[in-house]
Amino acid sequence: QVQLVESGGGLVQAGGSLTLSCAASGRIFGTYTMAWFRQAPGKEREFVAYIRWSGDSTYYKDSVKGRFTISRDNAKNTLYLQINSLKPEDTAAYYCAAGPLGSDSYRFYEYWGQGTQVTVSS
Repeated sequence: QVQLVESGGGLVQAGGSLTLSCAASGRIFGTYTMAWFRQAPGKEREFVAYIRWSGDSTYYKDSVKGRFTISRDNAKNTLYLQINSLKPEDTAAYYCAAGPLGSDSYRFYEYWGQGTQVTVSS
């Protein structure tokens, strides 16, 4: 059984930084693409970034390029999202997801974590 558990969220002032983590159990981590999505209250879940299983290919939502960095440590079965220069509009629940293919659509991801809340104060 695959389980994804996010951590690292919290309340931070605008301009600050956070690193989110997603610990994965099960055999999929070393072969699946991993991604981060986020969902703000009253809005649809939106893609943030993904990283392929090898770690050498990443893709970002345009609005987060340069501020967000996705990475993974396959030896530790852990996915990361470094967020710098946080803005109030980054406030959302952040979810990690795993799927066999890289995509910016949530439909291509089979496994999801429960989410971790990031709140950015102005």
